[in-house]
Amino acid sequence: MATAIERLNWENIKIFLAIARGGSLRRAAEQLRINHATMARHLNTLEDQVGARLFDRTKSGLDLTAIGHRLLPFAQNVETEIAAASRVVTGHDQKLEGVVHLSLPPSMVLSPISQYLADFAIKYPDIEVALDLTNTIAQLNKREADVSLRYAQEVTDDVVGRRLVKCSKAIYCSPEYAKKMVDNHGEGLHWIGWAEEEGAKTTAWTEKSAFPKAQLKYRANEAVPQLTLASSGLGLAMLPCFIADQFPGLERAPFSTALPDRSIWLLLHSDLKSTGRIRAFVDYIADRILADRALFRGEN
Repeated sequence: MATAIERLNWENIKIFLAIARGGSLRRAAEQLRINHATMARHLNTLEDQVGARLFDRTKSGLDLTAIGHRLLPFAQNVETEIAAASRVVTGHDQKLEGVVHLSLPPSMVLSPISQYLADFAIKYPDIEVALDLTNTIAQLNKREADVSLRYAQEVTDDVVGRRLVKCSKAIYCSPEYAKKMVDNHGEGLHWIGWAEEEGAKTTAWTEKSAFPKAQLKYRANEAVPQLTLASSGLGLAMLPCFIADQFPGLERAPFSTALPDRSIWLLLHSDLKSTGRIRAFVDYIADRILADRALFRGEN
């Protein structure tokens, strides 16, 4: 086993871990942003270097072989050490230049945060912000991102950061849809839901809303299509105010009020808090969000 490990370099280990975690070449290729054919060639080369199969090819994907399982903890340890070393080196960089890797949900680019990023680029032309738009929580300790903007109730990771503002949500619809609404608790109206059980006409959050008699008819498990569907007049959608208030063709539904929602958190790993470009970015974005806190609270 020692001989196999000695043949591996960091790129090989990174590929091995991506496949082990994704369970398929396609998912691993998406994670590492390389195409499927290249990933397949890398895997074949990797197994030739090790001198053994690391994965069994099954109908459901790729499963670790016995040797693959033995190699996995060694590979994870190497990943942890590489990430730690990278954070230490980056943490001593005081230059206001280079790349800041930012992870945030896709829907946030439809909010004022996009303008903040544009203004930051003007103020700091030598700092590049690379966006990773994903609803998956970035693992900052593994350097999956330098900074994370998260929309959550609580944050339990071992990271540095703070809750910037407690946000609000409200019920939205198109102006045309609003005109036909009467104060009857939503009877005859339809909800655009998220990922509720198929066939369900109501659920806990709709029953507690201002329109408990409205029925679930449509579902979209992302905020962006919900915004588009609601603005097209398809029905009612419960959405964060700081996003939906900016979206064309939407207004808050009559006979309803805004409700407390999750918070915006700005997070980074403790090893990076003194890095020049990251400190500049974190301070700038935090100041802009706090200056517009009324907007994020839905106080329009």
